[in-house]
Amino acid sequence: MTGSTPQHDLDHPYDLVGVGIGPFNLSLAALGHGVPGGLATAFYEQRPAFHWHPGLLIEGATLQVPFLADLVTLADPASPWTFLNYLRARDRLFPFYFAEKFHIQRAEYDAYCRWVSERLTGLHFAHQVDSVRWNPERRLFEVDYTHLDPDGEAAALGRSYTRNIVLGVGTEPYVPEPLRPLAEAPGVPVFHSADYLAHRETLLAAPHVTVIGSGQSGAEVFLDLLRARPAGREGIHWLARTEAFAPMEYSKLGLEHFTPDYTRYFHALPEHVRGELMPRQWQLHKGIDADTIAAIHDELYRRTLHGGWPDAVLTPGVRVRTAGRVATTKVELHLEHLQQSTRSRLTTDAVVLATGYRERPVDRMLAGLDPYLRHDSAGRARIDADYRLVLDPSVTGSVYVQNAERHTHGVGAPDLGLAAWRSAVILNSVTGKETYPLPRRTAFTSFGLDAREAPGIPAQGRKLTPLARHL
Repeated sequence: MTGSTPQHDLDHPYDLVGVGIGPFNLSLAALGHGVPGGLATAFYEQRPAFHWHPGLLIEGATLQVPFLADLVTLADPASPWTFLNYLRARDRLFPFYFAEKFHIQRAEYDAYCRWVSERLTGLHFAHQVDSVRWNPERRLFEVDYTHLDPDGEAAALGRSYTRNIVLGVGTEPYVPEPLRPLAEAPGVPVFHSADYLAHRETLLAAPHVTVIGSGQSGAEVFLDLLRARPAGREGIHWLARTEAFAPMEYSKLGLEHFTPDYTRYFHALPEHVRGELMPRQWQLHKGIDADTIAAIHDELYRRTLHGGWPDAVLTPGVRVRTAGRVATTKVELHLEHLQQSTRSRLTTDAVVLATGYRERPVDRMLAGLDPYLRHDSAGRARIDADYRLVLDPSVTGSVYVQNAERHTHGVGAPDLGLAAWRSAVILNSVTGKETYPLPRRTAFTSFGLDAREAPGIPAQGRKLTPLARHL
């Protein structure tokens, strides 16, 4: 629900203030709603209502995680905020049962999250957080915000006081440097896939479209355009830097990289090992699901049934060196093939950048905390096992992060399947007790020879005797 401006003063501070209301902070708010004895919380979001990747809610596109990876189930299956309870409230439980769908459509996940956001108390949309400071005298955080009117203009200023903060500001679309001037220029048909649906009609009307990016979003955009364009006149070129349009790692043991066990293992690794490991794991989260790859091939094959090949080109192993306008209406891409070391030019009428997302910068918001922040050797925030920023010991409160810790917690940071578990870890830390009992073991894989399980977690199999601590 969109709450009125909260009035919590110094004598009645919040226990927890959340910045941003995406799926991860919405998960935290939903589980926080069930804390015995109550938890004083407020969550601020500058948008007027909840929306989850609205530009990519392509018809038929599904989540890459099962419906059990909702906001709460994997931490509290008895919660009133489960996806199954949403279906029950909408009188759709039996149709879902007979549909036998383990992976739901993205649009349905978005509708489910919006259903939760409209019923939970303590959510304040149209509230933009401007700054966060630590008040050493009061031993509280001060959160300054602006209440926005329906036009997005400042309507009122406010301040909240809280013992703890959680940052869930999410990510923002990433545009590669060579294409940034075109993407930012008005009237130029170069769009990020995050805005795909808003520009879909323009793209369908273009004689030729180029899609850049080898991940799931690029595949879904390519497939949607392919299905909507006439046979023999498809006019689509799909480019990618990766060596292949590769399937996402989706084996059952491969998926154990998205378990709390692996998260704990990764966090315990030395910083330099984590840094070397992350780029090699791209196929765990940047590949394409096998069903989408199959659907693309099926559609291309269907268009050969009466002879000829579709006017669709798929080229991996290519990077865009530079880009510019040609004859005021077209875009020219200067390409380099990484294996052949050859260069070429491609003229197209429109470009879709399925080039992913980057963590949204919070430097300005957290400028007031900068003297207290601790960083690693690469200048990134240090984050402990409970998702807290490592701060100067003089700060008695905690600042937690959600989906800003891939460098410390691994590939599961942006994964919806770990949302409820991470929220429960944070709430257990905030309350100082096991408010939500968490599983002691979650994977069959033992990720290292030197078992470093958290206290109370049973050893995985026979105890190994280390021959050497360092090789």
